[in-house]
Amino acid sequence: MARNNRRDGGEINLVLHRAVGTRARRWLLAVTVGLGVLAAAAVPMDPAMRSFAGIAGPVQQLMSVTLPFVGVLLVHDLHRAPASVRSTLGAAGVYATGIALLGALLSAAALALVPPGASVHPWQDAVVIGVGGVLVQVVAQLTGTACGLLLRSRVAACVATLLPMALWGLLGLAEPLYFVRDYLTPFGMVLQLLGGTMTALSWAMWPLMVLIWGVGLNVLGVRALRRENVRRSSTRSDAANQR
Repeated sequence: MARNNRRDGGEINLVLHRAVGTRARRWLLAVTVGLGVLAAAAVPMDPAMRSFAGIAGPVQQLMSVTLPFVGVLLVHDLHRAPASVRSTLGAAGVYATGIALLGALLSAAALALVPPGASVHPWQDAVVIGVGGVLVQVVAQLTGTACGLLLRSRVAACVATLLPMALWGLLGLAEPLYFVRDYLTPFGMVLQLLGGTMTALSWAMWPLMVLIWGVGLNVLGVRALRRENVRRSSTRSDAANQR
C-alpha cells in the first residue's frame, strides 16, 4: 500500500510538472491567473460589490472558464506519456485546488485594500465561499478531463467545456426547467456556492450534480480510453504477426 501511494504521489508530481511544462501551458496558467487578478481589481470599483462574496464570485467564475483547458491537455497526455488515469485526475484536482486557493487570496487582498462599501458584513461567509471556490474549480477541472477523454480533438474538447454554461443559459429560457438549471448544472451551483446562498436543498443536490458532471462523464471517458488502447494494442499485435 505504501509503495503504491509513493508511486501515485510521484506520478501526480510528474503530471503537475507537465501541466506547466511547455510555454503554451505556462501562458494558459498566466491567462487563468490574469483573469482572476483582473476581476479582483475591477469588481471592487462598485461599492455594492465590496464584500468577499461580491468579489470572489467573479474571480472564481472567470478563472473557471480557462481552467478546464488544463484538464483537457492533461488527459490527452495519456496517449503518449506514462501515467495512470488515477494520477492524472488526481493531479488535475490538485491543480484546480491551487487555482481556487489563489482566487480566494486575490479576493481577500482586494477586499482588504479597498475602502468599505455598502455591505455591513463584508467578510460574511468568507470561509464557506472559500471552500466553495475549491469545489467549483475541481468540478470545472473534472469537466475538462471528461471532455478531453471523450473527444480526440483538443480544440473540440476545450470548446465542449463551455457547454455546461450554455446549457444553463438554455434552461433559463423555460421556467419549468429552472430547477434543473439551478441544481443540476455546474454553473447553477456555482452561483449559489460563490454567492453564499447555498440552502439545505442545494447541499443535498450537490452530490448528484457532481455525480453527473464530475464522475459520470469521466467514467464514460475512461471506458472510451480503454477501448481505444485495446484497439491500438490489437492493431500493433496484428502488424507484428504479419511481419
